[in-house]
This record gives sequence, structure tokens and C-alpha cells, in this order.
Amino acid sequence: MARTPSDQQLIQAFLEMGSAERGAAANTLDAYRRDLGDWRDFLASRGVSIVTATAEHAREHLAALAGLGFKATTTARHLSAIRQLHKFLYAEGLRRDDPTTMLDGPRRGRTLPKVLSVEEVDRLLACAREGVEDGGRPLPERLRAARMTALLETLYASGLRVSELVSLKRTAARPGVDVLAVVGKGAKERIVPLTPAAKAAMQAYLALLDAARAEAGKAEARPSPWLFPSFGESGHLTRQHFARDLKAVAAAAGIRPDRVSPHVLRHAFASHLLQNGADLRSVQMMLGHADIATTQIYTHVLDERMKAMVRDLHPLGDE
Repeated sequence: MARTPSDQQLIQAFLEMGSAERGAAANTLDAYRRDLGDWRDFLASRGVSIVTATAEHAREHLAALAGLGFKATTTARHLSAIRQLHKFLYAEGLRRDDPTTMLDGPRRGRTLPKVLSVEEVDRLLACAREGVEDGGRPLPERLRAARMTALLETLYASGLRVSELVSLKRTAARPGVDVLAVVGKGAKERIVPLTPAAKAAMQAYLALLDAARAEAGKAEARPSPWLFPSFGESGHLTRQHFARDLKAVAAAAGIRPDRVSPHVLRHAFASHLLQNGADLRSVQMMLGHADIATTQIYTHVLDERMKAMVRDLHPLGDE
């Protein structure tokens, strides 16, 4: 008689499927692992396993999360992970039913993305650039400023996810390259543009990076394959390191650090494009959203633009 897999084995099988068949990103798999670990622990406290859990157990778990003060978005994420796990178990014949099919998710109010103004983005960029051209400053200091400038210019020019940005290869900065080929969520490739300012910032940064390598006696060694290598032994700059440095630049630029993050710059990219006449479908493609409904969080920008058009262009707009 075959032994029933443990809850941990079932979760691991689901995660392996997500990685192998769906190409789920490492961050996504980590989130599933945490959320499903919470589900497993909750069931264990009730003396229940994943294969015997009911819809009522799931409702109790979600209610417990809400009672701990978790936001509706966090609770909804847990529910999504639980649903996908049980859908997988049912499809694989590891359960005879799916107890999550009739569950309702928590109601979530529509939240608008945090957005910086064009003037605030200009201040961030100006603050990041400070000292890059100052030959009197130590080279490591100029290099850090040049790296931050290249990161910000590239992010604001392309709307990349932060994980996509920090993992760009050095070949992305080849002279004459006007677009980036990016592999995003679900291993889907898309093309995003590069502005002249972003290309110039990349070249200035790489020139200082190579100068620093020469100063350290590493000019003959093969350079890192990453565009933004870490200043450590290997690997590329981490998302957390970039986010921390970005908040320091925001503070220096007179912008509250809690208003600024790499994702806020991605929002600024999309919102500013729409403000200036870009269509929603093009923005969807550049952001790498699988569903245009995701991109529609920016429709408040279109609403304001249409109001302005009526006010400014309609013959009776001033009456």
C-alpha cells in the first residue's frame, strides 16, 4: 500500500511543478512556500492535513489572518496560493475534490499606485548624478553615483521590474543598442525601449567601472557578465541594496523616502507615458502585464487627461 505523501511533500511537488512547467520566478515560488507553510501549520494545529482539509478550514485560516491584522491584499494572496495548491492536487489525483472552488476572497478596495511627478523624478536623477563628472572625488564615490544614475535612468526609461533591472547582462549596454530584450514573469520575453539619456548613463557608468577595475589591477581579468555587478566577490546588485540606496537618494533630493521605491519608478514610467498620450495597450506590452486589466490601475491618469481635453478643447469648455 502506497504511503500518503506528507503535507511538506505535497507543497514541494506543487512548487516543483510551478518552476518546471510554468516558469514561475524565484520570488513567486518563495511567496508560495511561505504562504503554504502557514496553511500547513494552521491545519496541523487543528489536527488536519492538506489532503483532508475542508472549505471551512480555509475560511477559518483566512479569518485568523485577518484577525492578526493582515491587509486584505495579503489575505487574498494566501487564498490564491491555497487555491492553486488544491487545484494542482485535484488535477494530479492526490485529492478527490477541491475544497477551495466555492471560497470567496476578501474584498479589496481599488488602490491607486504611488506616483512621483515628473519634477520629482528630475530631482532624483539630478541628485543621483551629482559628483559623477567631478574628477576631484574618489573613484569609488563617482562609480557609486554613476551606477545609481544608470539604474534610475534605465528604470524610468523602460519600466522594468526591479528583479529584471538588477539582473541585466552587460551586453544590454552595447553601443548602438536602442531596446532591451527582457525575460519577465513566466519566462516571457518582451522588448522595451531605451532613451538616449539611459544609454548615455550606461556608457558613463561602464567607463568608470572599467577605470575602477584597472585601478584595482583587474583590467586583464574577464569582467562580470552583469551590467550591475555587486561590489562584492560575485553576483549582481540585489533588489534590497538598490532599494536602500534609492531611499537615501530620495532623502537627499528632499522627497520622503517612504514615497520612493523601485516599483514607484515603474509606476511613474507608466503614468507619465499615459499622461503624454501613450495608449494603454502599448504600456501593457512594455510593462509585461499578461492581462490588460492589470494595466488598468493607471486609468485614473486617462480619466484626468480626458477631463483636461474636454476643458481645454471643447468649444463650450469655458462656459
